[in-house]
Amino acid sequence: MERVILIKYGELTTKKGNRKFFIQTLYQNIQKKLKNLDVHITKDISRMYVTFQEKDLEIILKKIQEVFGIHTFQVARKVPTDIKTIQEACLEVMKEEDFHTFKVETKRSDKSFPTPSLEFSRQIGGIILKNIENIQVDVHTPDVLLQIEILKGYTYIYTNKQYGLGGYPVGCQEKALLMLSGGIDSPVAGYLALKRGVPIDCVYFEAIPHTSLNAREKVISLTKKLAKYKDKINLHIISFTKIQEEIYKNCDSDYTITIMRRMMYRIMEKLSLKYKALAIVNGESIGQVASQTLHSMSVINQVTNMPVIRPVACLDKLEIIDLSKKIDTYDISILPYEDCCTVFVPKHPVIHPTLKKCLENEEKFDFSKLIDEAVETHQTIVVEEEMEDFSNDLF
Repeated sequence: MERVILIKYGELTTKKGNRKFFIQTLYQNIQKKLKNLDVHITKDISRMYVTFQEKDLEIILKKIQEVFGIHTFQVARKVPTDIKTIQEACLEVMKEEDFHTFKVETKRSDKSFPTPSLEFSRQIGGIILKNIENIQVDVHTPDVLLQIEILKGYTYIYTNKQYGLGGYPVGCQEKALLMLSGGIDSPVAGYLALKRGVPIDCVYFEAIPHTSLNAREKVISLTKKLAKYKDKINLHIISFTKIQEEIYKNCDSDYTITIMRRMMYRIMEKLSLKYKALAIVNGESIGQVASQTLHSMSVINQVTNMPVIRPVACLDKLEIIDLSKKIDTYDISILPYEDCCTVFVPKHPVIHPTLKKCLENEEKFDFSKLIDEAVETHQTIVVEEEMEDFSNDLF
């Protein structure tokens, strides 16, 4: 019996006119993910099929689990649509399982198959009960659910359904730029943007010597974690030192974080135009810190016309931490290397800033030239999941 991996779509099935585009994008993403393995992938309107070498099965399943747009996947036996062959295959599959209770479900897409679905499930269940000892049927909470899908010409039999990441395939939306700090929230925001099909570049603001090279390496490591969902990610590194020093030299101390965020948004808009991105993504969560009150967000946001997407805006910190652990970024995020958003935090940052006061502070120094310089001198590295660590000598 041939074994094949069945991949079933999730939210993609809600699409109508664009469904083929979404499926093709998912198909290409799976091809990229499995490019170094001996596989053959075919697709139709409802699922994909991956034939594989048995020695590669474990790594293939792991990689499929990292592809957005998949609802479920399972390793299935593929046999001719012949009653005796199906019966023998089902018994063989169940003899390989360790269970006390089971249930059989049949989906008969081929209506020319002579036995109705419910009746065929009963027949298969009877064969299993007759040939395997100390088991019984449980239609509510079985240890093993045996599923049979009968199509014209061939039938799929499986028990090991696994859930994928869901969402949309990365690349079915336009690009966005992620403001990636070394904290817990922004990598989670990047993950959630990718889950909606949005390919991202990452932007990191550093202020050497006030921030360390270790902080930069931390951000590169976080980008690697996100890169496994997108093949590779461009990381744009902005030198923010001059801007930050001017802010702290000229602006009211309680407004420094607000002005700093406004400068970052201005830079993000220029980078978005340069790299043809249609939105800015960040890890802001309502009320979590002074710059993330609704007053602050409103005042900061007024420097840009770009859409600002905040995927974790309505999550509490514990929910964000749970997600960061799920995507394996938490242990990196809590490493004790400060970024430019935390290294100069004032004792009493304003939580109800006004636009008038922001403009008054910004008139105290010529930020336009500094912003242009930061954009013109930024550096970009291409980050891949499997790449070796970059030497700091490159920067």
